[in-house]
Amino acid sequence: MGRITDAVKHLLIINVLFFIATQLLGDQMYDLFSLWFPKNEHFQLWQIVTHMFMHGGFMHILFNMYALWAFGTPLEQIWGRNKFFFFYFSAGLGAALIHTLVNYYYFNEGMQALLNAGFNQANIMDIISQGKFDTAWQNAIPQSTLQNFLGAYMTPAVGASGAIYGVLVAFGMMFPNAELMLIFLPIPIKAKYFIPGLILLDLFSGVTGFSVFGGGIAHFAHVGGAIFGFIMMWYWKRNQFKNNRWD
Repeated sequence: MGRITDAVKHLLIINVLFFIATQLLGDQMYDLFSLWFPKNEHFQLWQIVTHMFMHGGFMHILFNMYALWAFGTPLEQIWGRNKFFFFYFSAGLGAALIHTLVNYYYFNEGMQALLNAGFNQANIMDIISQGKFDTAWQNAIPQSTLQNFLGAYMTPAVGASGAIYGVLVAFGMMFPNAELMLIFLPIPIKAKYFIPGLILLDLFSGVTGFSVFGGGIAHFAHVGGAIFGFIMMWYWKRNQFKNNRWD
């Protein structure tokens, strides 16, 4: 992992440039390049890709870029630049798809609950399109349903984490006995146990709403990236493409 490989280097540079631009321009960057819910007025098709280069803060980009370097470099050394790019963006797009599908479920669940409670759909859409909500909704439907509904519509997704989770899965399948550690749990754990455990923790957090890593995390995007990463690795292994370089 000494030399930074070409694809990893270019991804690092683009992410850093986006982060600097975000610090300079703020909300304008988030409005344009984060992944918004498709029914939100801020949504644009290019956000399916550009959200992978957006980050919410310094620690967010630091952890993601460290993981990209640490786990992506050995994969690119084996696969070559083009195959790594294909895998990385496919995992990121898969993460965006799963995240958006889950948000559609939350949005439709919340909307139906509000309609059943007697509220008008046009009025609901008018309120949330302004980034607001009616306090009467709090007493009309379950709090978790309301939070998921508002979060799905109003909160954009940012970060390379979905693609990174795909990379983690690939690394774990190719180097299952490599020993990894969490910063707050300095105990070496083999990748074949560590990475599935991390994904299950994200799945648990996504389903229950309880996150040991804090709030504001798109857990289902992580799970989506991992699923698509696993599917690609399984397909490549089955068709004996895993060790072929795409130079």
